[in-house]
Amino acid sequence: MSVDLSQFIPSFLEESFEGLELMESSLLNLNAGDHETIHSIFRAAHSIKGGAGTFGFDSVTEFTHLVETLLDEMRDGRRDVDPKDIEILLASVDCIRLLIEAARDNEDYDEEKIQQTTTLLEQTLASTNTNSQQSSLGGDDNSNELAGDDQLTHYHIRFIPEHDLAKTGNDPIFLFSALAELGEVSIQAITSELPALTDMDPQELYLSWNVDLITNSGIEEIEEVFEWVEDECTLEIEVINNKTSVDDEPSVDSVETQVKETEDVAAVGSKANLADNSSQVTVSANLASEQTNQASQTGNITPKAKAKAKAKVEVGSIRVGVDKVDSLINLVGELVITQSMLSELGHDFQMDKIERLTNGLEQLLQNTKELQESVMRIRMLPISFAFNRFPRLVHDLANKTGKAMELVIKGEQTELDKTVMEQIGDPLVHLVRNAADHGIEDAEVRIANGKPKTGTISLDAYHQGGNIVIEIADDGAGINRQKVFSKAVEKGVIDPNVSLTDSQVFDLLFEPGFSTADEVTDISGRGVGMDVVKRNIQALGGRIQVESSIGKGSCFKVNLPLTLAILDGQLVKVGTETYIIPLISIVESLQVDPSLINRASGDMALYRLRDDNVPILPVYQMFGLSTEYTNICDALLVVVEADGQKVGLMVDHLLAQQQVVIKSLKDNYQQIDGISGATILGDGSVAMILDIPGMIQMALTYAQNSHQNLHHNDNHSEHYGEKATAGVFS
Repeated sequence: MSVDLSQFIPSFLEESFEGLELMESSLLNLNAGDHETIHSIFRAAHSIKGGAGTFGFDSVTEFTHLVETLLDEMRDGRRDVDPKDIEILLASVDCIRLLIEAARDNEDYDEEKIQQTTTLLEQTLASTNTNSQQSSLGGDDNSNELAGDDQLTHYHIRFIPEHDLAKTGNDPIFLFSALAELGEVSIQAITSELPALTDMDPQELYLSWNVDLITNSGIEEIEEVFEWVEDECTLEIEVINNKTSVDDEPSVDSVETQVKETEDVAAVGSKANLADNSSQVTVSANLASEQTNQASQTGNITPKAKAKAKAKVEVGSIRVGVDKVDSLINLVGELVITQSMLSELGHDFQMDKIERLTNGLEQLLQNTKELQESVMRIRMLPISFAFNRFPRLVHDLANKTGKAMELVIKGEQTELDKTVMEQIGDPLVHLVRNAADHGIEDAEVRIANGKPKTGTISLDAYHQGGNIVIEIADDGAGINRQKVFSKAVEKGVIDPNVSLTDSQVFDLLFEPGFSTADEVTDISGRGVGMDVVKRNIQALGGRIQVESSIGKGSCFKVNLPLTLAILDGQLVKVGTETYIIPLISIVESLQVDPSLINRASGDMALYRLRDDNVPILPVYQMFGLSTEYTNICDALLVVVEADGQKVGLMVDHLLAQQQVVIKSLKDNYQQIDGISGATILGDGSVAMILDIPGMIQMALTYAQNSHQNLHHNDNHSEHYGEKATAGVFS
């Protein structure tokens, strides 16, 4: 029976990516003399290196070893914290991430980029350190390094692993190799618990070890070597005495040398060989490596095959607090009790039990609702998981543009559904890049305008009703309304005589190919991206709004549903069909007053709602339904809003409000204009969920066609007709 190490790879990958995020954020905030931060960065790199070695990701291990060595020099005070070194380490974090992703997906990586960064690391390590004339190249010659240090310490380490240590993919040989990098080691295996060969379980470890280590490292660094297995072993570290020189002790070979010299010793079960201490070292090394080899051979897992196996089994994971799990368990218990009570009532049911049945069903409803809410809370994660990438992004953009800028993050503990968070990342990146390139001015311009030299980009997240609002703001130059309007006229997007509000002008920024940049950079200015940003946000059931003031800055507000799985909706009846309107989109519902109805060009009906002229959309016409309520005055009007525009949906009846589970129409049938999904109602019937932005787009198209038919002008562009009616939606 072999150990399938591939089952542990997903956990390693998840922890490694978290470690890389910690390294990146810590490097961005690293200051000279901040020893605790340097220690945390080193520990993260050390853990990644150790795990990669366990799973045979050699490229990750070798590269991370260089990073670890540079960090080791910093934390020991042998090298000052230099801004250039921090930039190299940030580039190294990118390379480690690249290597891990390549190992995960069993794909090739950018070897040129890795080699360039490797060369930078090697050159940095070879250069003269600020605090020492001695350069350390990662412990390749421990005896020479130790000989120059008069503060050596002799440690005696007692390492007693649990018998199932190897089942978790941990190999003691890697621990001993890591100790050998700290100094000179002498290892003795204890075989007192080793059973007869016939009684051995190849997955069990029966050995323990006594290790003598002479090093200038502290006890914390020794403990870090064992941190991966600290919960699976007994570890005792004792200081024997301090040494003034390595020459005071007899010379001992490193663990690698001892293993090499004793490779030909007989099998594990040979009692004669076990009596010799050097043979005991061989037993410990060979037993651990044999178990790993058996796992590779039996499971047919080479380093590449391991990665491929991982790619097949990896699934998204969420770390859930124990309190949320306890809540679920309690709710399931309540549900079981209620089910048992209802089941009992079902036996020999009499009408005198109707009250108990009604109470039981109400309790079942309450339990189900609470269970649903608890399950949804499990999917909720702090939006800091999405925000964490932006400090590095702004740091790099500041270096690339030469502008002084800083990032301020607020509301990072605001929770959002994991699925929504994964899909909102790229749109946010584009908005932040635009803020850095278009928004923030050069330092000289800011100073001349009486602003601080350093520009500020802020990210904020907060709950509003049943939604989450994410704001991307800057204190830069703001959006020039006239420039946007003129560019839109120049491109033929709008008519020069049309009257638009500020929000409608700023909405032109999301037109495909639209850009006000005077020159194209590698950051932005090509007119691609903002239309994709809007489409992606709308695909999530959200909307984006722009606010800006010349000289003061801009703010992009992204409004998103908390989850894509459940929707609060208003059920409406149109003919024989039931539709669901998302509650978040509804402004108000009203009975039509005939005196407030007007007609626009193309015979479109408008309803005067206070200061707005709201186009009326007969839902029955849009979906080709038969209904008795064809007169607007007889129907009800549900006023909805999306992208700053309002329309009135003409429906027959308002039904109940309820939460519905969203089912994808595209996955089960095909995408339909004006429909975002479907759900199954309590009576088993299927109801369509209206796509409000899509409905508004349908209204714009209808207005466009009416406008073109009215004026008989074939020269109008598609966007002209669409935007020429934008004033109707103000």
